[in-house]
Amino acid sequence: MNARAKPTKDDIVNLEKSYWDALKAKDGTRTSELSGAPALVTGARGIMRIDKDKMGKMTEEGDWSLDSYAFEDVEVSTPTPDVALIAYTVRQSVTMDGKSQEMRAADSSVWIRGSKGWECHAHSETFLK
Repeated sequence: MNARAKPTKDDIVNLEKSYWDALKAKDGTRTSELSGAPALVTGARGIMRIDKDKMGKMTEEGDWSLDSYAFEDVEVSTPTPDVALIAYTVRQSVTMDGKSQEMRAADSSVWIRGSKGWECHAHSETFLK
């Protein structure tokens, strides 16, 4: 991406996928790099304010794995060249405590471009029935 050009939808989708790929690989260094300082996260566990180091540790630790994921119904908005919002549904296959689960959720993220590149400053996930 050009340093000041408005990002394309593909640019933002690729950023979001790089985050999910890092989670799948349990690559805490990469999720830490891609996370805002701090990142705000909402989901089934409520609201969390997570710093970069903690995000990296959370990615690497725990008895869980992201086995696969697929985005659907992706929408992207870029109100400025340095702010992008993405919302989508995701089908994910996860293993938690040795049990495989298929889940579908509605997710959204706020990406902000700063001096170190793009970082995700907020992420929200709502599980769907």
